[in-house]
Amino acid sequence: MSRTHRSGFLAYLWLGIGIISISFSAIFVRWAGAPGPVASFYRMAIAVLLLAWPFYRRARAQGSLPRLGIQIAVLGGLFFAGDLALWTTGVMMSGATNPTLLANTAPVWVGLGSLIFFRETLSARFWMGLILAMGGAILILGLDALRAATLGLGTLFGLMAAIFYGGYFLITQRGRENLDSLSYLWFTALSASLALLALNVVLGHPIAGYSPLTYLSFLGLGVLVQVFGWLAISYSQGYLPASTVAPTMLVQPVATAVLAIILLGERLSPWHIAGGVAVLSGVYIVHRSRGENPAEP
Repeated sequence: MSRTHRSGFLAYLWLGIGIISISFSAIFVRWAGAPGPVASFYRMAIAVLLLAWPFYRRARAQGSLPRLGIQIAVLGGLFFAGDLALWTTGVMMSGATNPTLLANTAPVWVGLGSLIFFRETLSARFWMGLILAMGGAILILGLDALRAATLGLGTLFGLMAAIFYGGYFLITQRGRENLDSLSYLWFTALSASLALLALNVVLGHPIAGYSPLTYLSFLGLGVLVQVFGWLAISYSQGYLPASTVAPTMLVQPVATAVLAIILLGERLSPWHIAGGVAVLSGVYIVHRSRGENPAEP
């Protein structure tokens, strides 16, 4: 095997490992049994601690870091905190599958944000994908509202989380122009941790006093999902084009659904599956349309 082919194979391998790793995120949240913002806080706080030494070495080697990049990373962390708080709350209310599925509509909101803020031209295929994805989302929301005592609020929180996640992507698009990936990730995680800690204090959620299983689940969120999973995906992005990585990431909600069926005993109706297929198909079309019309610098 040539060096080029070996690098390509490793990139796909790490991409697959990363996707499977982050697919356990909703499973760990359900296993933890703690309020969503608490699980989110531990996820980001553990990442801050684990990445502190690599970040320190990088920052020391580079010297002073650009203030603008740090400010944008802090703002990105606030949006990421909002995404995590809403999504984990949705998972605790409505199960792992549907909130995770609707949280993956983020590319749709990124496209709309690019239209509004960056004046990016969107093709007819984007709007077709938008209609298909939102049609599937409305179907799932309606089904959950009819069958759940919470009127589908958990699934709605997943959709709202996607808006915050889309905002995080738009901010990161600018922040990465001024800061390297590791430094940006660390400042984002620190900002998100502090924001989530403040949110838990306001909501009155206890930070300590949980069972050993809950703390193990928090550890899984921080180590397997936030650090290992996303570092594996970041590695693959260095060797694979975004047009390959982004659509492949749509495997994640499918993997989460399979894991939820096996590990949590969740069940999906044929209509839920149809709605999920519509959402993923629409997001895939959005990915393809934006790959043909990249944003202007």
